[in-house]
Amino acid sequence: MVRSIKNPKKAKRKNKGSKKGDGSSSSSSIPSMPAKVWQPGVDNLEEDEELQCDPTAYNSLHAFHIGWPCLSFDIVRDSLGLVRSEFPHTVYLVAGTQAEKASWNSIGIFKISNISGKRRELVPATKSTADGSDMDSEGSDGDTDTEDEDLGGSGAPVLQLRKVAHEGCINRIRAMAQNPHISASWADTGHVQVWDFSSHLNALAESESETSQGASSVYNQAPLAKFRHKDEGYAIDWSPLVTGRLLSGDCKNYIHLWEPASGGTWNVDTTPFVGHTSSVEDLQWSPTEHDVFASCSVDGNIAIWDVRLGKSPAASFKAHNADVNVISWNRLASCMLASGSDDGTFSIRDLRLLKEGDSVVAHFEYHTHPITSIEWSPHEASTLAVSSSDNQLTIWDLSLEKDEEEEAEFKAKTREEVRAPADLPPQLLFVHQGQKDLKELHWHTQIPGMLVSTAADGFNVLMPSNIQTTLPSEAA
Repeated sequence: MVRSIKNPKKAKRKNKGSKKGDGSSSSSSIPSMPAKVWQPGVDNLEEDEELQCDPTAYNSLHAFHIGWPCLSFDIVRDSLGLVRSEFPHTVYLVAGTQAEKASWNSIGIFKISNISGKRRELVPATKSTADGSDMDSEGSDGDTDTEDEDLGGSGAPVLQLRKVAHEGCINRIRAMAQNPHISASWADTGHVQVWDFSSHLNALAESESETSQGASSVYNQAPLAKFRHKDEGYAIDWSPLVTGRLLSGDCKNYIHLWEPASGGTWNVDTTPFVGHTSSVEDLQWSPTEHDVFASCSVDGNIAIWDVRLGKSPAASFKAHNADVNVISWNRLASCMLASGSDDGTFSIRDLRLLKEGDSVVAHFEYHTHPITSIEWSPHEASTLAVSSSDNQLTIWDLSLEKDEEEEAEFKAKTREEVRAPADLPPQLLFVHQGQKDLKELHWHTQIPGMLVSTAADGFNVLMPSNIQTTLPSEAA
């Protein structure tokens, strides 16, 4: 299990410069030597070397924080459009803090507006130049000195924040898709609580002024519902098919079902689902079957449950040789379930093959530290994102296969000089670095290609430029 942020310290504003993965500021200098791929756990970084972020690798990249580190967050569905492609963007999120003292914690409800960016071509238009510079092949649009002027929108992103007091650290928080103003939080005190943040979201929607972190008030608000488990936990999930139906799992290996009742209340079944022998780490409802869900555990197993069949799993199987930290059920291809382990591996299973014994259709050993988050893309059935304690966020496309002729053609068009390590899996689409102690990531369901991630040193909003299948065909 790798979940808690040890010795959390209040985040400080950093001067965003040329370091890998930093946010809105661009590098003001271009390395004179050809770029080389640096692979964590494989290559050593010399004392006089520094990783640099190439801004052309992103359509958008910004960093921010809300004070204390956040172990968990969720993107709140909004009414700004189901599929949005034009910059600047606006996003709403909820996040729970990991403060130094229990009474200092809060749930942050926040709005980030004016998220700027620009659409970059996967194969830049080339010009006939004497020096043959790769970095300048896009002309003035690729000049990092004028990057901010070329971005959609003007100025820096605007963060507006409201806080609701919360006793204890928030282990996990999830917003309901059908009623996005409703969120459920898991506390290290052993309590699962359901909240109504409609007043805060409405206030943020009506306001355009920036709210600084220090000046933000903390509101005292009672939850709509509260249930105490026998131990703290991390697993929680809202049903995508039954409005208000909730699952919560704890470190005592108990899973409880919440059913919505009249008057904005919930009935919690005090008789738990029991099938794991260790802590339940994650829960996922089926995207197509109302009564079916999956769970994963420190015992290394994944279980499939049907709430109509009693309190024991309908199926259970060994998934990894170490703790199974996270799972994600593919909502575009419901037979596919992804899982990430404490040993750094992650696997893809075809649930139709469970009865045959070996349901694994893909297994990756790229990451060198525990997997902390995994999530399928809501727009591409073969694409998923993974975060790890090795400080990497990776994006994978399982439909890709190595094609040497295509690679040679691409390098010829881009005059590519970078020599990637030969052992990189062909399905590895993108590697994002620069955040310390990555904890959780989510795709934005309404903005194709956008990801948000949280780590010990704050949040990143990113849109990699090479995820062309999730981007609109016309430039924003």
